Amino acid sequence: MDSMDTKKKILLVEDDVALSTVYKSRMELEGFEIREVNNGEEALSAAIDFKPDLILLDAMMPKISGFDVLDILRNTTETANIRIIMLTALSQPKDKERAEALGVDDYLVKSQVVIGDVVERVKFHLGLLEQQPIQ
Repeated sequence: MDSMDTKKKILLVEDDVALSTVYKSRMELEGFEIREVNNGEEALSAAIDFKPDLILLDAMMPKISGFDVLDILRNTTETANIRIIMLTALSQPKDKERAEALGVDDYLVKSQVVIGDVVERVKFHLGLLEQQPIQ
């Protein structure tokens, strides 16, 4: 079978439901299969259950923060190699450094990107773009 027949799966972890809905519909338009969860606990179970190719992860969430989710995913055999892009309101360098230390693949600040940028980064990390998008 052609690899185009299998949709790439993205787990969208975002507690802002309005934002999550926007991202979900745009990602589905781009041909991805999306599962949407709204907190860190659900993110951890969905990562095992849904087996996404990539996770878009919010940092500030109820129960378990995105940083803790990232840490747990990276230290769990089944999820250690999933691509993870943190999409967050936190713009402090220390937050980005913390995410990078925990093994994030990319760190995007919500106020600095539009949805098209996020789509490009997702495609890049999934190997669907020839080159890295311009920063």
